[in-house]
Amino acid sequence: MLADERRQAILRAVEHRGAITVKELATEMGVSAVTLRQDVRELADRGLLARVHGGARALAAPEPAPAAARSSAAGRAPTATTAPTGAAAGPEGAEQRTVGLVVPPGGYYYAEVIRGVQDAARARGVRVVLAVSGESLADNQEQVRRLLAGGVDGLLLMLHPGLRPLEETERWLGGIEVPAVLVERRAGPAAGRLEQVASDHAYGAALAVRHLAGLGHDRVALVARAESPNTALLSAGYTDAVKSAGLAPGPEYRITTTGDAAAADARFEEVVRAVAAGGFRAALVHNDIDAITLLGLLRARGLRVPEDLAMITYDDEVAELSEIPLTAVAPPKQAVGSWALELVLRRLADPAAPLAEVLLRPELRVRASCGAAGPS
Repeated sequence: MLADERRQAILRAVEHRGAITVKELATEMGVSAVTLRQDVRELADRGLLARVHGGARALAAPEPAPAAARSSAAGRAPTATTAPTGAAAGPEGAEQRTVGLVVPPGGYYYAEVIRGVQDAARARGVRVVLAVSGESLADNQEQVRRLLAGGVDGLLLMLHPGLRPLEETERWLGGIEVPAVLVERRAGPAAGRLEQVASDHAYGAALAVRHLAGLGHDRVALVARAESPNTALLSAGYTDAVKSAGLAPGPEYRITTTGDAAAADARFEEVVRAVAAGGFRAALVHNDIDAITLLGLLRARGLRVPEDLAMITYDDEVAELSEIPLTAVAPPKQAVGSWALELVLRRLADPAAPLAEVLLRPELRVRASCGAAGPS
């Protein structure tokens, strides 16, 4: 069908039924949901119908309940909807923007970013639809496909870390047909018009090293989670800061917390032995849980924090709750979520605006574990 024929068919369906869903009508007409959604947007812009989440309605018709509230597809991955509360109602027939948010399962880190998206969405009167992805590229692609079929206007993608193959992942991201922002992840030039918002983890690691150097430490170790997507950036920032501060190169330890627990225990014990032998007296540890674990092992061996090891943790989710409150580098997680939503709304309002890649700097919160006086 030609574009004009499709749009006339959409208007006839809306006139006869009062409301349609993009997914159902696309199946009936034998066209893609993405194509039909673009047609609906064009007709809404011309004032011929009203867009609603997942479809369209006649201008005088009451808004139907979303399709997701009426039925749930078998085998579907968990999804949830966050509708803004307290937002001012728009004029009759005004379109409410809907943004899809894809996040990995589990992890307190992601909850703070999601909270930032939620708060910004409520303030802007935007509806957010949350989808939890699996570990494979195919799982993430399927969640995005479902969100697009449901009629989202844009996407925020906090994809599962380490998707492979990388080249195929970036090509897929570059081909997404609605405005999309990569959240707390980084992609290369193959990702095309994909915009990005992330914490500057390299800067955060350097911040910690410079602070410890300022306290008189000439050798700083890095203890980091092997499976974290941020560890490579932390290592780069740590290495640059060690060189620029003229410090002696410190050891780097990679802690693997998946699989056999004995391997992680052995690496922690290696760190404790090095501290006991005087190999170093300062360390940056990623993340809070590992820092608290290390603190307990040190105390069990009669070693003290900060006297025998000045410690800074990276994340600051539970650092303050440690027996000895931990000095921490805190990435601006909620701000990352807020900026991501603002970027996708900016792109929807002005498709010709320059593409953005935003890095937000973490801050250092000084407590007892580093040996410097500071607020608790």
